[in-house]
Amino acid sequence: MIERIVHHDTEFALIIRRSYSHEGIEFFTPSDYSQQLAYMNRPSGYVIAPHVHNEVLRSVSFTKEVLFIRSGRVRVDFYTEEKKYFDSTILESGDIILLAFGGHGFEMLEPTELIEVKQGPYAGETDKTRFDPVDTAHLTTRETK
Repeated sequence: MIERIVHHDTEFALIIRRSYSHEGIEFFTPSDYSQQLAYMNRPSGYVIAPHVHNEVLRSVSFTKEVLFIRSGRVRVDFYTEEKKYFDSTILESGDIILLAFGGHGFEMLEPTELIEVKQGPYAGETDKTRFDPVDTAHLTTRETK
């Protein structure tokens, strides 16, 4: 299943749940996202022609991250650009999330292994602004499907 976290017409995140399956190839992100995310399901013997990627200058203004949940469970809290909390969801082993816009925070609900992929080069402390998390009494967590 594909889940999109949308707030005031802005897509903050895209989640590919571990149960998702589709034949062929499917791109989930619009072509203007600086991080592209696709799913491929190909049969045995299918060939992707060898290729190299050409040098293309790109301008990246904001970091987009993709997290692969290898094991465990993690709650993701979503915030607007103004650092206002608006929603949460639970990710489990095998889920994948693209964090596209806004802010986010995490709480590991059990021992969790994550793999993170994002654009580089890393800009150090100028890459992000940290702020206090939402009080857990105010969480509105979506149910995992």
